[in-house]
Amino acid sequence: MRSPLLSPVHRLALALALAACGTITVVLLGGILGVALAPTPMLSTLPPALAVVGLAAATIPAALAMQRWGRRRAMTAAALGASVAALLGAWGVASGQFEWLCVGCLGVGMHNAFVQQYRYAAMEWVAPAAAGRAVSTVMLGTLGAVFIARQSALWSTHWWPGHAYAGSFVALAGLFLGAAGLLAGLPPASPEPIPLAGERPPRPLRELAAQPALRVAVLGSTVAWGVMSFIMTATPVSMYSIDGHDFAATTGVLQAHLLAMYVPALFTGHALDWLGPRKMMLAGSAAMAICIAIAATGGHRVLHYTGSLLLLGVGWNWLFVASTTLLSTAYLPAERFRVQALNEFVTFGTQAVASLLAATALFGLGWVGLNLLMLPVLVLMFGVLLWGPVDLPRGPPR
Repeated sequence: MRSPLLSPVHRLALALALAACGTITVVLLGGILGVALAPTPMLSTLPPALAVVGLAAATIPAALAMQRWGRRRAMTAAALGASVAALLGAWGVASGQFEWLCVGCLGVGMHNAFVQQYRYAAMEWVAPAAAGRAVSTVMLGTLGAVFIARQSALWSTHWWPGHAYAGSFVALAGLFLGAAGLLAGLPPASPEPIPLAGERPPRPLRELAAQPALRVAVLGSTVAWGVMSFIMTATPVSMYSIDGHDFAATTGVLQAHLLAMYVPALFTGHALDWLGPRKMMLAGSAAMAICIAIAATGGHRVLHYTGSLLLLGVGWNWLFVASTTLLSTAYLPAERFRVQALNEFVTFGTQAVASLLAATALFGLGWVGLNLLMLPVLVLMFGVLLWGPVDLPRGPPR
């Protein structure tokens, strides 16, 4: 029997290159369109914030759907639904109705809850020792999405005559359809690991949550997404609407940030094998702290924004990939959906709150104050990593 042209991991990476364009498009355009359409500037970041709310709200349903119907069916159906949401967003922009833009962004965010499961699916097709590399390989798909999303948004800006950027959401619907086609080609189900002799039955959630590895992993993912989203959501509004930088400069900084989030995936998996989760998480937290230092002491020129957002992206990658890999050591195969759903709900629930508060913090405290608010969060992360559990496992529980 011949091997398939694309392995499941590489197929997931290609699907991610298209599916992740949803989040990137909302980040690039959501705040800017919010400034134009929202009834008050305080609601300008509501579209991207609602995308995160949708992500948080759909995390548990997404995990349950995959457990019941399988990853292929659930992820394919979600991509098809996201194409409808993108068209609703396009209608909102074209008609000048802020509410429909928000509905579209909410739907795109709900789809992202399924997209976030791609990395877990990838780990199920490889040996436990290769889990970190599988996660990094899939996340490389988002590197492609950074280029595809920005070029697609610019290329299709005037597809809908007289309504700038409505066409960008129409193009996004097409990208989601492409992702659905790739996902439909996955094997019918991810392989179920063969139970080991004497393997323990599934443990109660309370017992699972008592594990130091799970607690540190969930905290790491939460800090990575919360800090990154809080600063990134405010960036286009701060640059474009407050500091007066043009659209090209603003999207250029965001593109650099997104590249910094995913280019490290080329080597993060190998570095993780060498350093282990704790040191990688410390490195990620340090990069984020330097990002805040640049924002607090620098100016408001494009160069300052670029340097700060580059470090924010790199720090996010190291902290998040290490946390995801550490999480995989804290559950047995039969426990994976419950633990993954718990992690996603806590992580993206926090991200939703951070995104919703970003505009209020920006207009109330300014760019410097907004960044300094995240400093205590990183101090907490450093404290847990330096003085928390002494031994964090590198392999699955036995």
